Amino acid sequence: MNKKRWSGLLSGVGAILLFFGVWFLSAHLLNKPLLPNPLTVIARLPYLVEKQLLWHLKASLFRIFFGLFIASSFGFLSGLLIGRCTKGRAFFDALIYLTYPIPKMALLPVVMLLGGLGDTSKVVMIVLIVYPQVTVAVRDAIRQIPSDYYKVYQTLQASSLRQLIQITIPATIPSVLSAIRISLGTALSILFFTENYGTEYGMGYLIMDSWTRMDYPAMYGGILILSGLGFGLFLVLDWLSCWSCSWQE
Repeated sequence: MNKKRWSGLLSGVGAILLFFGVWFLSAHLLNKPLLPNPLTVIARLPYLVEKQLLWHLKASLFRIFFGLFIASSFGFLSGLLIGRCTKGRAFFDALIYLTYPIPKMALLPVVMLLGGLGDTSKVVMIVLIVYPQVTVAVRDAIRQIPSDYYKVYQTLQASSLRQLIQITIPATIPSVLSAIRISLGTALSILFFTENYGTEYGMGYLIMDSWTRMDYPAMYGGILILSGLGFGLFLVLDWLSCWSCSWQE
């Protein structure tokens, strides 16, 4: 392991220790059941496993992965179309600027009425959050590509497909991953909120169910696992960035 990886590992361990240290100190100073110390919460995790934790985690993972896949796929394609389109640029830009600022939570009742209370509405809400950001990121990345790059390939008589594969797509991948990173936290928040409606499985349901029963160690255990899920997704995105964008270094 090189020096850079060791430094990253030590920084990660240090951040985790600081987080648990502040948590432990806060619990000690407050000294109330509503904020148990991290050791109590960790000791409660086997109980959560008995309460079908894996099924809750599986349901949340399916919704977040499926939503991110749909949003990133269609967002990439639409951003590619808008970015390369010159004739309808003003129309598509106006359409994005009109729809993008709409608060996605305001659409939750409409989505639930049309998609029901099952997985469909939850996935659709994630798509509504991530899709516009990916579209805008890809559009802007394409418009920032210097035209000289394409002129060189045109001089070499390269086909449009080859220009797309070797210029456009590599230039947009970092923007796609950055957009997903930015919207991931909001997507997890929306997932937590939507999992309290019409379902009995999901980390959001598990956390709120523990809260209503005043089982605070189990509630914080669910929050800790949900945070770990987000942390793991960020690590996956970082790995994808290093693997697919190694040319940036």
